[in-house]
Amino acid sequence: MTNPTNPPPATLGTRSGVGNFGLPQTIASTDEAQQFITFRIGDEEYGVDILSVREIRGWSDVTTLPNTPDFVLGVLNLRGIILPVFDLRRRFSMGITEPTKTHVIIIVAVENRFLGILVDGVSEILNVTADEISAVPEMDLTIDNRFLWGLAALDERMVALLNLGKLFDLDALPVEHETPTTA
Repeated sequence: MTNPTNPPPATLGTRSGVGNFGLPQTIASTDEAQQFITFRIGDEEYGVDILSVREIRGWSDVTTLPNTPDFVLGVLNLRGIILPVFDLRRRFSMGITEPTKTHVIIIVAVENRFLGILVDGVSEILNVTADEISAVPEMDLTIDNRFLWGLAALDERMVALLNLGKLFDLDALPVEHETPTTA
């Protein structure tokens, strides 16, 4: 799942079917399915709108930066674009991920920026309808409720659908830029 043209972050914009912050727009019909990439962090399953996902890649080392929040692992050079990589386990206060070759970085676009999220593994592409998405109840959850867009109840399992726009404080993130080239 790579973006063949790899446009610079400043030109990403929104895509058909995606509202602000890469969030799914309201599904008009209960028959109309929306797709999410699902992934695991420990025993929990989460999903992000497939239209915000630009690439899924295996773990590779990152360059750490000083004075960054503890959930920022560092930065990664992705074909000339420098992007921050986040440890979602740590962001959700679920511990620290010790990355191995089985971990995955999901590259997503949020507010015209690329960023990577480190997860334990990608599960599947999930098709859900509006009837299968429930509002997040007000209660003490493992992660902050504002990080969630909704909950997809499917058979015996529950998938937390993430609100990428609220998951990260984008004003505090390093802005990606293209690596300078020499003439």
